[in-house]
Amino acid sequence: MTKIYVTRPLPEAVEARLKGMGDCTFRPSTAPLDGDELRASLRDHDLVLPTLRDMYSAEVFADVPSPRARLLANFGVGYNHIDVAAATAAGVAVSNTPGAVTDATADIGLTLMLMSCRRAAEGERLVRAGDWEGWHPVQMLGLHMTGKTLGVIGMGRIGKAVARRAALGFGMKVVFHNRSRVADPGVEAVQLDTLHEVMAAADVVIVCVPGGPATRHLVDAAAIAAMQPHAHLVNIARGDIVDESALIAALEAGRIGGAGLDVYEDEPAVPEGLRALPNVTLLPHLGTATLEVREAMGHMAADNLEAVLNGAPPPNAVSPD
Repeated sequence: MTKIYVTRPLPEAVEARLKGMGDCTFRPSTAPLDGDELRASLRDHDLVLPTLRDMYSAEVFADVPSPRARLLANFGVGYNHIDVAAATAAGVAVSNTPGAVTDATADIGLTLMLMSCRRAAEGERLVRAGDWEGWHPVQMLGLHMTGKTLGVIGMGRIGKAVARRAALGFGMKVVFHNRSRVADPGVEAVQLDTLHEVMAAADVVIVCVPGGPATRHLVDAAAIAAMQPHAHLVNIARGDIVDESALIAALEAGRIGGAGLDVYEDEPAVPEGLRALPNVTLLPHLGTATLEVREAMGHMAADNLEAVLNGAPPPNAVSPD
């Protein structure tokens, strides 16, 4: 019987489906796989369903030169924790779950935009601490988002979904940077030639590009320095796209208005410098955290597993960059 290894607990409906597909091992831990577990998953199972922070590096594949595994059916759209080139060279296909995460992640993007601009997290902490002295005309004045300019970094599925919500819901003007030309951004939007042009033009910047070596620290100190003093930076993509040290320095110096983060460079560790700042909204990677979305992601991953079981390529295969 086909042996399937599932690296984290999944919604019940997804696990029930997987049980009907083969001999499943459901790892109970919510922590990422360690080195021995990574290697054993490739060596001892036919199909693997991993997720974020299960670090299938080139070194892991080098240690298992003839893996039994035929597919890493990643649970999630981002797969920068998997060395796809090394997997492909070892004969292991890689798939992901695009589409299922788009709207939920875009919703969290808007949540962070509003929370940061309107100082919602700061205000909630004030109330919980019992320090609120009552309403007055100049209390906790924030940035009014309606009619402002949104800068989208990465106009893929999620970037387009954020832009649509911002433009149609808040009347925001949209400018964006993308590594290739985008013929149809979905709403009225202007593609600018450089990242720094977008950073300088926007009142709110949101990061939506895929993670990986090509985008690590894409938003660096120079990019952040290009932002307007009142502007806010939101990251819903991968933590290491933003240079956290540069962001902390800019926030501490008051060079930008605030930030909203759902992802971090070294999750789940969040630097004290970020946690101590009042003008930062911090969420625990909630981008896809609804039951409906996690079930949809799980079923999409199962679709990929099922295709390989039936001798077909996974419908959501990814290839080396």
